[in-house]
This record gives sequence, C-alpha cells and structure tokens, in this order.
Amino acid sequence: MSITIKSAADIEGMRTACRLASEVLDYLTPHIQAGVTTKEIDRLAHEYMVNVQGTKSATLGYQPQGYPPYPASLCTSLNHVVCHGIPNEKPLKKGDIMNVDVTVITPEGWYGDNSRMYIIGDASIQARRLCQVTFDAMWIGIEQVRPGARLGDVGHAIQKFAEAAGYSVVREFCGHGIGKRFHEDPQVLHYGRPGTMEELVPGMTFTIEPMINAGKRDIKEFGNDGWTIVTRDRSLSAQWEHTVLVTDTGYEVLTLSAGSPPKPAFVKGS
Repeated sequence: MSITIKSAADIEGMRTACRLASEVLDYLTPHIQAGVTTKEIDRLAHEYMVNVQGTKSATLGYQPQGYPPYPASLCTSLNHVVCHGIPNEKPLKKGDIMNVDVTVITPEGWYGDNSRMYIIGDASIQARRLCQVTFDAMWIGIEQVRPGARLGDVGHAIQKFAEAAGYSVVREFCGHGIGKRFHEDPQVLHYGRPGTMEELVPGMTFTIEPMINAGKRDIKEFGNDGWTIVTRDRSLSAQWEHTVLVTDTGYEVLTLSAGSPPKPAFVKGS
C-alpha cells in the first residue's frame, strides 16, 4: 500500500463519515453509566448507525488475517483493557473508566474512526488524571500536524508528554491512514524521534489514537477471544482518538461534532 492523497471531493466524503462517527458517540454518551452493560451500548450504537444514520459499522465482522471475525459494532475497553475490548453482559460500575471506539462506513464507502474515554461515576484521582493526560497527549500530537512536518514529530511529542507525566506509551498498536479502507498507510506511531518517518502533505487523512498506561507499557492478549488486549501489569489504560486531515496550512480534525469534548486550552489549530 501507499499513502492516498485525498481530493477535495474525497475530503468532503471523509468529513461526513467522521462527523457521523463522532455523532454515534454523542448519542451514546447519556447511556454510558453504572448498571448498563457494554452489550447494551453496542446494541444502541448498531441501531443508531443503521436506522438513524444509514451507516454501518466497520468493526462488525471485521477479520484481518489471523484474527476471528470481530463480533460487535464497536469496541468497549474497560479499565486495564488497552484496546479491542468486546462488549459483554457485565454491567458497568462506578469507578470504571472505559474507551468506546466507533468506526462507521457511509453508503459512499468512506470510513470515519474515533474514540472517547468515559468515566463512570466518581472514579479515582489516578483514573481521572490518566484520562486527562491521554486526552491532552492526543491533542499535543495533533498540534504537530502541518505540511512539511514528519510523523516522528507527532509520536515524539506524545511520548515526551506522556512519559513526563509518569505514564508509558503502548508500542504495539498505532494510528493509521484511513479513507475508503479502514486501515491505510501510513502507520502513525505514538512514540519516536522528531524529523523521522513520512513527511506530511496536504490531503493526507489519518488517525491519532495514543494508548497510555498508568504502569508499564507491556501488554498481552486476554483470554481466547482473539481480540482483547490488556496491560501485562493490570494497570489502568486510556485512549482517545481523532481522525485528522493535513491541510495547506496545518490540520483539520474531522471527527468533531456537537457533543465532542472541548479542546484543551493550549490548542491553537483548527
């Protein structure tokens, strides 16, 4: 694969897909509370995509080589689950933190991908801080995006910020190009050295989605479902994700909608 540069018409398709992906999370937000199962959240999301938006889930039935088909319309990664948590019948409880990752496909074939952290009830100070630092780390990475910058600049900025806060960055999973395929080139690492990797040019679209652990960065597969990834030391993990467009002057975050969490005060870009 090579990096696909999106035309003006392509970018309009991506704007629509990404806004719709964010609106799924807007719709789910009031339902995500103690006592609700992640299976119910998945059901609500599926019905909203299909019956309200006219989109479909990119994850339902998704089967990369070597994996079983993914069985749900979104991912719900709870507490020490790093990513790819499969919805189940266990109710959420106060103090939990959870990442909800949604990718939609529009009828025109464009993919929109994003995720948010949710704090259930009154979580610990440590859990809330991890969620906030991870959110800020994502935006610090986004702020590096401009023509002529390199992907190593993005990863380095995220890693430096997260590690200065006492956390670790998961290495095995990364952001990715996105368009009319779920995963395109380039890979977007959340660690690295400035001035390295691919140069950013207008028309590139990719996700920035750091996974930050409260403990060590080591991870492992959990159980035998073929998908769920957890921290090896069972420390908490958090992740946020936006899809970003490289513009002529900087960047545009495509996965923003009316209910998106407000940008941190340090954000200067669009």
